Amino acid sequence: MTDGTAPGKDRQAAILVLMAVQGFCAAFFLFDATTDLLTNPDSLFQGPHMMLELVATLGLIAGIAFEGAYLVRLLRRQAHVERALSVASGALHDVMESYFEQWQLTPAEADVAQFTIKGCSIAEIAELRGSAEATVKTHLNAIYRKAGLRGRAQLVNLLIEELLGGRIAQRES
Repeated sequence: MTDGTAPGKDRQAAILVLMAVQGFCAAFFLFDATTDLLTNPDSLFQGPHMMLELVATLGLIAGIAFEGAYLVRLLRRQAHVERALSVASGALHDVMESYFEQWQLTPAEADVAQFTIKGCSIAEIAELRGSAEATVKTHLNAIYRKAGLRGRAQLVNLLIEELLGGRIAQRES
């Protein structure tokens, strides 16, 4: 989006506009049917037109009610997911910092470890840090040695397991 709004907000607005249009149509049909019934009370039973109009209006009103309930459900779910993501993001940062302190990583090693956990390649880390790939490899070897891990997969797995509430048993050297 070029205006900085979230795609979910655009969808919510579109659904609300659709519901407003449907509400206007339902009000129009309901007004029309009421007017027809008031001017000719027998028109309800004289042909399919009036019954079809009433059924269509009731269907439109039911659709609006369903869309409203569904939108509320989606908004609640979105809020729940955003809260969970925020908690997980903060928790991951806290877990990482805790391990980095425990392993006594230097600031440069902690920086490389963070990029590694985010999934960056050695070349990407070197570019982001403005250093040589050999330097990044040296930092990674020091991280794995201090942590007692054998590689990137174990490092990421350790943090994920910690977030999920369990410890991995692969910490043997």
